Amino acid sequence: MVDSVEYPQKDPVLVAGAPVDGVGLCLSGGGYRAMLFHVGALWRLVDSGKLFEITRVSSVSGGSITAAVLALAWNGLKAGGMPAFKRDVVEPLRNLARVTIDARSVIGALLLPGSAGHYVAQSYAKHLFGENTLQNLPEAPQFIINATNLETGSLFRFSRAEIRDWRIGRIAAPTLRIADAVAASSAFPPVLSPFVLDVDPSDFDPPAPGEIADDAFRSEITLSDGGVYDNLGLQQVWGRCKTVLVSDGGGHIADDSSPPGDWARQSLRVLEVVDQQVRNLRMIQVVGSLARQERHGAFWSTRTNIEDYGLADALPCPQAKTALIAAFPTRLRRMDNIQQERLINWGYAVSDAGLRRYWATGIDAPSGFPYPATGIG
Repeated sequence: MVDSVEYPQKDPVLVAGAPVDGVGLCLSGGGYRAMLFHVGALWRLVDSGKLFEITRVSSVSGGSITAAVLALAWNGLKAGGMPAFKRDVVEPLRNLARVTIDARSVIGALLLPGSAGHYVAQSYAKHLFGENTLQNLPEAPQFIINATNLETGSLFRFSRAEIRDWRIGRIAAPTLRIADAVAASSAFPPVLSPFVLDVDPSDFDPPAPGEIADDAFRSEITLSDGGVYDNLGLQQVWGRCKTVLVSDGGGHIADDSSPPGDWARQSLRVLEVVDQQVRNLRMIQVVGSLARQERHGAFWSTRTNIEDYGLADALPCPQAKTALIAAFPTRLRRMDNIQQERLINWGYAVSDAGLRRYWATGIDAPSGFPYPATGIG
């Protein structure tokens, strides 16, 4: 059965016992498409009054961009409400989405010293995070930014409390830049991967029993996109929270009767197939557990048919139009204002339907889209 899938049992998150009474939010990967889709979901959580019930946020790739901006704005949102959310979360992310990062970073890596991941991190620092470090994340809720350790094949996570891979140990109270953590989380292979994390073995706690003792694994750590391991950001919530909210901004692999034969494009196609299969297995795990009431919460996706929620007052989102939004490319490439607003509107509408149908059943239906003049197409 999918929901009994075996994880490495020595990971402390997964052996901590039964989930506690917390609310976990998972923000998936998917480039700028996911980044803005999640903005719409957060918008609905803000205006429904449910955002501050969240106790844990786990993110990967494009979702980590959104999560980190939310984290830095968090304390101000409590007093500032929706105006602060629009100013400190929506507008910075929309401004970033007007800038192409991925192609420029690859070109920079080809022509100048440094890796593509390095240039992505510099872009994040310039446009969003400055020199803020993981210590600038709020104490609560806990924000976890996930990457994949290519050296150990394990999840590698960044938070205010620690940097950790259960195979090699942890660095307590890290002062790494948020821009670097998000760049590692969004180091999509093959062009933006790997991101090499330059740390000193002495920064780690002494190795615990069962951890790899070789210091070669504790310096210049080779990381890749968090979605390689867990493309919904689910693992860091599933073992902790009884209520699980999953926002899936991932795309859908298109059918291709003649897939490319050259190694570069075929490798990309293989990555897309693997990503889709892992995502589907995680989705089945979540939806199955929600249906059996083993967990509370909701799941929504760019590919969801909003009619499946069975709400008569859901916002109008014909599947023929939302499928076009879900097909926006998985890139860190400039989007025009209409594309941005359609993504935000769709994230808002489908998260509203999921929340009201399965979790926050008492909240009122929304009066309309965040950008009513744009709609969803």
